[in-house]
Amino acid sequence: MDKVLIRELRIETVIGIYEWEKQIHQSLLIDLDMAWNNRPAADSDDYQYALCYETVSNRLTALITEKPIELIETVAEMVATCVMSEFNVPWVKVKVMKPGAVPTAAAVGVEIERGYA
Repeated sequence: MDKVLIRELRIETVIGIYEWEKQIHQSLLIDLDMAWNNRPAADSDDYQYALCYETVSNRLTALITEKPIELIETVAEMVATCVMSEFNVPWVKVKVMKPGAVPTAAAVGVEIERGYA
């Protein structure tokens, strides 16, 4: 299976369940594995057949920053739904990490897979 990958997309947003978290911006790091047939783009060397990682990254940044969210689980589902519906991706693996959320851990997070590979 071909994939398009995005690693550690950093998004600054309002995320968290505590009142103090709702007053500040925190970083989320997002990893995506997106099923995509890369052969047409590779064979033709034509951008129109590629899944544009910049466009996906910009869309996800806009989506996640448009309103406060409490849970990273919600972020993961929003990302998966957006990528599959707006970019016609049949399968996606989404990892959302929240650095610094637990003082004794570098980051905490969730990972989900949606669709069919």
